[in-house]
Amino acid sequence: MKELSEAEIRELAGQLRSPQGEQGIDVGQKMHETNINMTMAGVDALKLVKGDILLEIGHGNASHVKQTLNRDHGLHYAGLDISETMHEEARRINSALIDRGHASFHLYGGETFPFPDNLFHKIMTVNTIYFWDRPSAILEEAHRVLKPEGLLSIVFAQKSFMEELPFVEYGFRLYDNNDIERLVEQTLFEIIHTQTVTEQVESKDGSQVERTFTTITLKG
Repeated sequence: MKELSEAEIRELAGQLRSPQGEQGIDVGQKMHETNINMTMAGVDALKLVKGDILLEIGHGNASHVKQTLNRDHGLHYAGLDISETMHEEARRINSALIDRGHASFHLYGGETFPFPDNLFHKIMTVNTIYFWDRPSAILEEAHRVLKPEGLLSIVFAQKSFMEELPFVEYGFRLYDNNDIERLVEQTLFEIIHTQTVTEQVESKDGSQVERTFTTITLKG
């Protein structure tokens, strides 16, 4: 892949935050392919059971939802995203699940969730925390809509990996485990499990890289 110009890197950063248009559709599919192991790590951390209502913050194109529901029958999935393009793609890709009442997708402005209190048994979010303008406010909203003793899994690539990527200087806030622990201390959540994995993936700029990511599981 050719070396990206500064303008192209800036554009890629914007698309990773909120995919838009035809390019956004392509970026959304690429994110699905490169992040599927992270997504499934977030699912596994929640130990889903029949009857759970699951919320995902920042679902992307949601190509993983069928796989998620097939692994744990009897679930209902709700997806939340700031990107209208990803909202439309998710609804297109998962139209059969929507028609059967197994999945729903919702747009939001990036902070206030359009759900009542104590609705969800489990919540997950993968590769979104870098873009939260007010992280503690997002966690407060997650706690509000989560049932008592519910679980939240946060999956993120480690700061040591992310800071090597050219696009992260444009609107990304990077984290390591200590950063997450300090953030959680400001909330009503408690950390109950942490797992770190290293894998070989293709970066968003086309290069092969070794990525270290962590799944942190919180209890409400």
